[in-house]
Amino acid sequence: MKWMAWTQTTAIFFGCIALLLVVMTIWEITSPSIERKGLLPMATTRGDRLFIGLLSSAYIHLSFLALTEWSLWIALAASVVWVAGLIRWG
Repeated sequence: MKWMAWTQTTAIFFGCIALLLVVMTIWEITSPSIERKGLLPMATTRGDRLFIGLLSSAYIHLSFLALTEWSLWIALAASVVWVAGLIRWG
């Protein structure tokens, strides 16, 4: 793993994503989700909304890097709010 030049922040980031996937898997096994249509223009399950949320969070971070000089902590906060809202109402 040394060739990948992992930093502690990167390891924590990917560890959180792995933990989130494990929690969502356990949640899906114990309580299967039903497709529903919310704010998104298509019917989605919890897993679909999580995937869309993670993908769009990457774009939020890339946009912050490309367009602003702001701290990435602000991008993280925006992403957390976005994913939480997407999973709840998406």
